[in-house]
Amino acid sequence: MSVAPASTVHLDDRFARELPEMAVSWQAEEAPRPQLLVLNEALAAELGLDAGWLRTPDGVGLLTGTVVPEGAHPVAQAYAGHQFGGYSPRLGDGRALLLGELTDATGRLRDLHLKGSGRTPFARGGADGLAVVGPMLREYVISEAMHAFGIPTTRSLAVVATGRPVRRETLLPGAVLARVADSHLRVGSFQYARATGDVDLLRRLADHAIARHHPHAADADNPYLALFEAVVAAQGGLVAQWMLVGFVHGVMNTDNTTISGETIDYGPCAFLDGFDPATVYSSIDHGGRYAYGNQPVVAQWNLARFAETLLPLLDDDQERAIALAVEALGGFATAYNAAWSAGMRAKLGLPEGLDGEVADGLVQELLGLMRESRVDLTSFLRRLGAAARGDAEPARLLVMDLAALDAWLERWRAVGPDADLMDRVNPVYTPRNHLVEEALTAATAGDLAPLQQLVEVVTRPFEERPGLERYTEPAPGGSGPYRTFCGT
Repeated sequence: MSVAPASTVHLDDRFARELPEMAVSWQAEEAPRPQLLVLNEALAAELGLDAGWLRTPDGVGLLTGTVVPEGAHPVAQAYAGHQFGGYSPRLGDGRALLLGELTDATGRLRDLHLKGSGRTPFARGGADGLAVVGPMLREYVISEAMHAFGIPTTRSLAVVATGRPVRRETLLPGAVLARVADSHLRVGSFQYARATGDVDLLRRLADHAIARHHPHAADADNPYLALFEAVVAAQGGLVAQWMLVGFVHGVMNTDNTTISGETIDYGPCAFLDGFDPATVYSSIDHGGRYAYGNQPVVAQWNLARFAETLLPLLDDDQERAIALAVEALGGFATAYNAAWSAGMRAKLGLPEGLDGEVADGLVQELLGLMRESRVDLTSFLRRLGAAARGDAEPARLLVMDLAALDAWLERWRAVGPDADLMDRVNPVYTPRNHLVEEALTAATAGDLAPLQQLVEVVTRPFEERPGLERYTEPAPGGSGPYRTFCGT
């Protein structure tokens, strides 16, 4: 491991200093022949990093963790978690490193984190700690699309091919993802601290989370209850936004539930091809635990596990602590329903003063029609904007029960939907699954052009542009059910 010039970038080690029990000093494996595949120059500028320098050998070294700034102390973070409902007391960064925290142009503290940088002490079994080009580029595409949608998310700074072949089903080209996040604190972080039985560690972790993400909680009568309430509200709003764009996370384990309220871990994620709450894309989700329609329930379940970790901090009397946690957990439904309702009203262009029962009736009836026809969520909602302007035919082409749709359209038009608002919130383009796979296959074979074009399209999702019609079309017929894989 080399040391970068001190003037290049400053990385703090706040997490490691404040919570040494949850950090193991470690270093990334050397990359034999590193090659920068994609660099997010806009994000680099936001972070105060020079894109030109990041393209140099030292800059690429930073992006793979083999060159670190003076004073930086990369660590693998410890956490536990429920994975598909089963508890694992020791997960942690088995193939990842927190290089450190940097302060962006707005004064906000951000993590610079690597994925696929090599095996750490938290790696399990025969895991090699490495990653391959396809899944790392998937995270780059999807996370940047989510950011463009306005959905809280970790960001992708770069993907670097390592020049090391990695054994999966076959030999695949290895890669490292440089990820940026408000932090990597998770429900699983609190589960780990709670499992140690060290209440002081748990309290320091909670204080760290409050200072970093929810500083208003520090002034509350019960700061730890206020922290829990803030995370509940953040996750409620986040999952509602997933549902509004048809995003299926695929692996909603507690170690993938952030304290910041950001989306994290784009492993077997996908977007709905046809509207159906039972949709599952992940190859490992055999029971449908993380199906599209289950995501709100799972998020609340994960937050209940978070509540369990905080009980010693909520009140000295356990029964009182449980009562406080249960009451606060009820805020999830309030936050989720408010965000979902507001989002759907905007997507349908419903006027602000419209009676709530009328609005809910229009939404629920339309969801039923969409489910019956398994409509393409993105195309259908965008085409409703044209219907609000008088041209319903594009939307009618996607629905089987035309009589029911026409009756709904008549009632909907009567309330005066705002077509311009609809166009501002209903994307034209999403990372359609077949296009993502097409781009990743080409990139793995060395052709980055399809990926670069896809990124350019999905990061300007609301602006309809000529010549991009194929990015609005569904998967070709006969392609079969879509499946995604974790890539580990």
